[in-house]
Amino acid sequence: MKRPGVILKLALALFALLLTLHAAVGAATAAGATLRQRLDRALTVRGVSRAETGALAIDLTNGATIYGLHPRYSLEPASNQKLAVALAALDRLGPAYRLPTEVLGVGAPSGSGSVWRGRLYLKGYGDPSLNGADLRTLATRIRNRGIRKVTGRVIADESYYDLRRTCPGWKPSWYKIESPPLSALVVSRAKTGGRTVDDPARAAAVAFKAALEAKGVDVVRSVRVAPAPDSAVPFARVSSPALAFLVGRMNKQSDNFYAEMILKHLGAQIRGAGTTYDGTRVVRTVLRERGVPLDGVRMADGSGLSVLDRLTARALAALLISAWSDPAVKASFVASLPLAGVDGTLEDRMTSGPAYRHVRAKTGTTSTASSLSGYVRRRFVFSILQNGRPIPWWYARRAQDRFAQILAGAAR
Repeated sequence: MKRPGVILKLALALFALLLTLHAAVGAATAAGATLRQRLDRALTVRGVSRAETGALAIDLTNGATIYGLHPRYSLEPASNQKLAVALAALDRLGPAYRLPTEVLGVGAPSGSGSVWRGRLYLKGYGDPSLNGADLRTLATRIRNRGIRKVTGRVIADESYYDLRRTCPGWKPSWYKIESPPLSALVVSRAKTGGRTVDDPARAAAVAFKAALEAKGVDVVRSVRVAPAPDSAVPFARVSSPALAFLVGRMNKQSDNFYAEMILKHLGAQIRGAGTTYDGTRVVRTVLRERGVPLDGVRMADGSGLSVLDRLTARALAALLISAWSDPAVKASFVASLPLAGVDGTLEDRMTSGPAYRHVRAKTGTTSTASSLSGYVRRRFVFSILQNGRPIPWWYARRAQDRFAQILAGAAR
């Protein structure tokens, strides 16, 4: 966790920049007014209501507001919600942080040590990247301890998170489609035999038992799911890639599963409860400490799938400025965003023009929301939130891309 003095300095600096939101529009130069007019026209597209659009663009060099349209409107953010999760995770855990997965033992070895007379627990801590190769590594480490037989069960421990498989406000049809079931122990996104299972922890135990047997460790009994007792002793451990990598996967691919798993891990690590609710409490605390205005902000999940989520263009711009201004998180945060025309969810957008390779931004799309927020070169930060019932996302994206292209041209 950051020292209070550092957080205070960041919050004060951000507050100073946000004061420009109250500046009179007529104070800009004629050139600036022309830029505002062009940005305003860019957002005018068929089927997208200006009454349900929030947009803001700020000059990073001096904090001046370049453009604003309903920046305080509370709107559905879609996957722009992941920006808040990314900042909070990097802030509280650090870019180098790794999520563990452990094998614990309860019992005792035989006289020769080749037989473990007891149980093995596979305990998860919410690593969204956990896969079969990790299980094989754990099985190899068990075998390297000289164990050739386990008389008890292999037991999956998913107790680090709660047992809720989805989040508040998710449509029932999104289960397994937009995200695998949530659990502290999920291997290969809960896929078994080409299908997504309902009980990922049990599936993980089955896969781990198979990995042990493939390495020459005989497991006599079947698997089950239960918490490991406090008396369990550590046998082996693997770790996820660094958090900076996980956040990059989450933002570049707009991975809902990664977002929700990281959010619950925040709740477990910081508040002692691996729930979506506790994760959102951590995120709000981080944003508040950084001076991000929370009026109109409501967080029900980490991915932005929930129909209950609300953000403002003002809050998103402040969040982006805070990350940009913090050397501890800036590099990882900025690098996590898709690069226009190059990778992630922007790979096929803004493939030419001044925005190409010069805009890093997070996309967001649901049936009722379309969004784009990020950076233009080292000059501008911007946020666009568009809602509709439904939202014609193809027109919304056209408006967003035109807006970013105009900013990129001005930055050049």
